[in-house]
Amino acid sequence: MGHIFRALAALALLASGLAFADGDGKTHLLWLGQSCFRITTPTGKVIVIDPWLKANPKTPAEYKDLSKLGKVDLILVTHAHGDHFNDAPELAKMNNAPVWGPAGLGSTMVTLGILPVELAPRMGKGGTIAPWGASGVKITATHAEHSSELVWKNAEGKDTTYPAGEPVGYIIEMENGFRIYHTGDTGPFGDMKYLGERYKPDLLLVPIGGHYVLNPQDAAWVTREWIKPKAAMPMHYGTNPYLKGTPEEFVKAMEGSDIKVYPMKPGETLVF
Repeated sequence: MGHIFRALAALALLASGLAFADGDGKTHLLWLGQSCFRITTPTGKVIVIDPWLKANPKTPAEYKDLSKLGKVDLILVTHAHGDHFNDAPELAKMNNAPVWGPAGLGSTMVTLGILPVELAPRMGKGGTIAPWGASGVKITATHAEHSSELVWKNAEGKDTTYPAGEPVGYIIEMENGFRIYHTGDTGPFGDMKYLGERYKPDLLLVPIGGHYVLNPQDAAWVTREWIKPKAAMPMHYGTNPYLKGTPEEFVKAMEGSDIKVYPMKPGETLVF
């Protein structure tokens, strides 16, 4: 994987309005605040992770209109909390794109009539899908240390809490072998070391807000000591008063490490 990273990791930060060609052989990672990303793969497939856009205070105004995301081929949801899930059903219906997430979340979406079964497929932790064939993108669901209840309005219009499976993270391997590990919302857990050794991620997307997820210091520790990616990007901070961790704290806690840190702003894109 080292040669792939060296060849492709002349990373460019692009303004949110810049366009790029589908299938240009590179991975484009647009951050939209919290844990939401639009990933365009080297062959032009578009994956949206944790679509919370309309009510997200960090999402650039342009992308609060879901149609501005352009075509979407597949949606990944790490768990059912509203700041990761709320716009997934609408985005799925707009694009006829399946929502992959915890198996229990898929079942609940179908049972409640949120999405039809063909748009709510199921997978479990450790499972791998290859949605565009064996030579295409591979996505593996991993453990995450969090919760995953779904709050949805019942027939009377009242908020009701439903079970929605266990939270997950994802290892996303591009067509050229470049690997992204999106941890989802999580605290530390020992198998992060296994995931680092087994998948050797090129880029880690890690929460730093604290309270519900890793704080900057713990996020830096698991990044340096367990996962050991080639690059890391902090996420999931600053959207509510509890998420107090900052990118500056994460960067400081990563001092002395050879791991490249990319503290992005919502609306910016990394290109690998």
